[in-house]
Amino acid sequence: MKKIILILITVLPFFVFSQKKKLSSFKKPEGKSIVHTSSDPVKLEIEKFQKDLNKEYLNPKESPLRGDNLKNFKAHPFFPIDLKYRVTADFVKNENPEPFDLPTSSGKSKSYQEYGKAHFTIDGRSYTLTIYQSLDLMKMEKYKDHLFLPFRDETNQKETYGGGKYMDLKIPKGNTIVLDFNQSYQPFCAYNAYDYNCPIVPEENKLPVEIRAGVMYDDIYHH
Repeated sequence: MKKIILILITVLPFFVFSQKKKLSSFKKPEGKSIVHTSSDPVKLEIEKFQKDLNKEYLNPKESPLRGDNLKNFKAHPFFPIDLKYRVTADFVKNENPEPFDLPTSSGKSKSYQEYGKAHFTIDGRSYTLTIYQSLDLMKMEKYKDHLFLPFRDETNQKETYGGGKYMDLKIPKGNTIVLDFNQSYQPFCAYNAYDYNCPIVPEENKLPVEIRAGVMYDDIYHH
């Protein structure tokens, strides 16, 4: 997941999937960091995501954490896995995407295009999120099928980072796409606002609902 970030740090300075400014007065999350293995293939996939994310943040070569934050890190807090937040969305591709500049936390911008829209329901209510594609990643063979979904929801500034969360996706083969919010994560800037530059979640991707899935957030990273 974050191998993409590390490549962009090396190839394109300041181009990093993350978005954060210092925020205060967060509620300390009470999610669980311990993962209990399941026999359900979908839950196994989510548990692997959690284990891989923890492993990445413990690795000094990959982690955005620095100093005492890296030294003291043990594991991320996660919301309990909830498959109602794994949805199969109707996907409508944008047949004539135009490049645009997406603002970042540093005041700069990065080039994206709107790849399409995902329409889905949770608890009987309908929502839409716009999915983007990085014009820089499109040039890299390994990541040319990578899609980027930044979003905000009603857990931000309470149990998750105030700037929102991200999800990594791949170009779907048909007219549906799986959105697994259990595999959503905080941007690198949530943990290190000094070294990373993060795309800001567009207004159209702010959901008027709590998405209690994925990585929770601890306010210790912003003093």
